Amino acid sequence: MTTASENKGSAKFSPNEWESEEFLMAQERMVKAAKAMKLDESVYEPLKHPKRSLSVVVPARMDDGTVKVFPGYRVHHDLALGPGKGGIRYHPNVNLGEVAAMAMLMTWKCALMNLPFGGAHGGVRVDPMALSNSELERVTRRYASEILSMIGPDQDIAGPDLNTNEQTMAWIMDTYSVNIGHTIPSIVTGKPQSIGGSLSNLEATGYGVALCARQIICPMGVEGESPSVVVQGIGRVGSEVARWLHKFGFTVRAISDAECGVYNAKGVNVEKLMAHYRETGSLSKYKEADTVTNDEMLELPCDILAPCAVSQQIHKDNATKLRCRIVVEGANAPTTPEADDILDSRGISVVPDILANAAGVTTGYFEWVQGLIRLFWTEQEVYKRVEELVLKAFDKVFDASDRYKTSLRSAAMRVALERVVEARRLRGLYP
Repeated sequence: MTTASENKGSAKFSPNEWESEEFLMAQERMVKAAKAMKLDESVYEPLKHPKRSLSVVVPARMDDGTVKVFPGYRVHHDLALGPGKGGIRYHPNVNLGEVAAMAMLMTWKCALMNLPFGGAHGGVRVDPMALSNSELERVTRRYASEILSMIGPDQDIAGPDLNTNEQTMAWIMDTYSVNIGHTIPSIVTGKPQSIGGSLSNLEATGYGVALCARQIICPMGVEGESPSVVVQGIGRVGSEVARWLHKFGFTVRAISDAECGVYNAKGVNVEKLMAHYRETGSLSKYKEADTVTNDEMLELPCDILAPCAVSQQIHKDNATKLRCRIVVEGANAPTTPEADDILDSRGISVVPDILANAAGVTTGYFEWVQGLIRLFWTEQEVYKRVEELVLKAFDKVFDASDRYKTSLRSAAMRVALERVVEARRLRGLYP
């Protein structure tokens, strides 16, 4: 058994980590869409690879005086539409291929939402749970210093992602500002409101997922006054999805954490469940619902399944067992390409991640703009603007799906790819 002190040690650098499963999956989906659009290979070939990537060594002093070393990454996929925009994640398994895959997804999200951003992403291979707060701050500040040449409010704007939060963004903002010599709030989004932050990216992400779930039920013919939903994940995204869908009149039948899930066919009391989770840190002892495994969670009967945890949760081995009518992807890449084909053959619609969870980067765009002009909007204004852009993008994707007789994922990729390709065509090839 690995102890916390062992996890705290220097992370190992892995050879040949570029072509990870996540990156190859993202690449496959892009190529599939490009071929369906009959694009010339010379047009989409550059988009199969990131524009640039940076791998850095992040040494940090631990509280006991020792120095540990962690691999760090920042990747720009495509910047034809504007500066890079993407999160920073901390996890023991972060690698260059995973970060590149997320950067590619960000390109499509920003293009689909018609935002003036390209795709970027970053991360550090570290277990944040094994570090003290002061150690985490030193890792963050050193990482920000190492990628300083790639980031900037007009170059690459970071945001929170897996295991990073408002405090992480505040440290990065301060580190960058100290190096430049004056405060630059728009170097990051998702920072605390007291230093220029807006509505939380992760709260907005959950709101956007809920909007897409509400929007999809009518065209898919879901009947009844209270459609049922199963939410995988009780983090900031999953909890917001459950809370908003409950508010919209959905019956939330099940929610899960990393260990297990709870299920009640008549619906769980979302607020009561969240309070229990905050108090105990677990769902396992919640008495007003049955305990189920995470595998069983995905196979529960429902109208909508919202995977809001980690990637590749729906795959070829369980796609045949799903008993939902619609999948609304709150997480990044929770469905594999093989599972997509199976779900499509079964008539299960999938609202893809690049649409369903794009409200997070949309809110990041709003925060970036507010920081540049030093004019801040109310939370109500932000929610209203998020809803307008999400529903506009949803309608465009649904229209494309109907026009080209294809899945929502293929339609979303087509809309995004068209915008990126057009921008690249107009900008030309230099030299």
